Amino acid sequence: MSEQSAVRVEYRIEDLAHHSGATVRTIRAYQDRGLLPRPERRGRSNVYGDSHLARLHQIADLLDRGYTLASIKELLDAWDTGRGLGGVLGLVAEVEGPWTDEEAARITRAELDARFGGAPDEDAVREAVELGVLERLPDREAEEYLVPSPQELAVAVELYAAGVPLSAITGHLRELREQVEHIAVRFLEFTTEHVFARYLEHRPPTDSDAAEAATMVRRLRPLAQQTVDAELARAMRILATRHLQIHLSPEGPSPRGDEPRQVQIPADTIRAVQALVGPEAVAEFLTAAAEREVNKRTLDALTLNAPNSPTVR
Repeated sequence: MSEQSAVRVEYRIEDLAHHSGATVRTIRAYQDRGLLPRPERRGRSNVYGDSHLARLHQIADLLDRGYTLASIKELLDAWDTGRGLGGVLGLVAEVEGPWTDEEAARITRAELDARFGGAPDEDAVREAVELGVLERLPDREAEEYLVPSPQELAVAVELYAAGVPLSAITGHLRELREQVEHIAVRFLEFTTEHVFARYLEHRPPTDSDAAEAATMVRRLRPLAQQTVDAELARAMRILATRHLQIHLSPEGPSPRGDEPRQVQIPADTIRAVQALVGPEAVAEFLTAAAEREVNKRTLDALTLNAPNSPTVR
C-alpha cells in the first residue's frame, strides 16, 4: 500500500454533504436517528471519514428502493452486529429485477402517429403516458418516447387497425390492469403464506435466509405468468367457442339473463367487503346483497300496489 493510499481521508460536515449528495441538515438528522455514527471530535471540529460516506450512500440506495428510515435502521443495525446486509440487498435486487424477458424500445412521435392512422391525437398520447404505456424522454431534439412493453403497444396498434377506438382501448386496459393486479396480489399472498413466511420471520431476515429467499424468487418468478397464460387459454377456448355459437345461431345473439356480466365496483367497496367476509367470499356477498335489495324492492312494490294497501297522505 502506498503512503498516499494509507492516509485516512477526513471530511468536515460540509465536505461530507458535498461528496454524498445529502444536505448538512439531513446528515445531522441521520445522526440523531442513529443511522449514522457520530463523528470524531478534534478540538472544536467534527471529523467524518470514508465509513460515514459509505453509510450515506447505503442509506440513499435503500431510500431509492422504497425503504423507510425505520426499516433502514433495522437493516443497518443488523449489518453493524455482523448479521450481514448482502443477502437482504440481493433479495431486494431479485424482487425489483425484470419480471419479463421483453426489452423496452424507443419510438418517435412521428412513428407513433403513423402507427395510429397518421393523425396526431394529443389526448390519446397523454392517456398513454398516464398509463405508463409510453414514457417521455426529456432533452431530445425530436419528441421521443420510451415504450416499456413493445408487445402491449403492438396489441393497441392491431386493435386500432381492426376498428377499435383509442378511447375504448385505453378503457379496456384500465379495467384489465385492475383485474391483473388483483391476480398478482393473490399470488403474492399465496406464496408469502406458503413459501416465504419461513424466510422472513426475522426482522430483518438473516443474511442466509434472505439469500435463500432470493433464490426462491428466481424459481417462482415465471410461475405466475405461466399460470395466467394457461388459465387464459383455457377460458378463451371455452368462452370464444360459446360466443361464436351464439352469434352463428339462426336467431342471432340475444341477451341472456343467466350470462355472467362484469360491473365496475369502487375499490374502497371491495376492500370494505374483503375486511368483512374475506377475499374468497366477496363475489358471494355482493351477489347476496344485490339479491336482497332486489327482493326488498319487489316486496315494497307489491305492497304499494296491493288493493288494501294504506295510502300515505
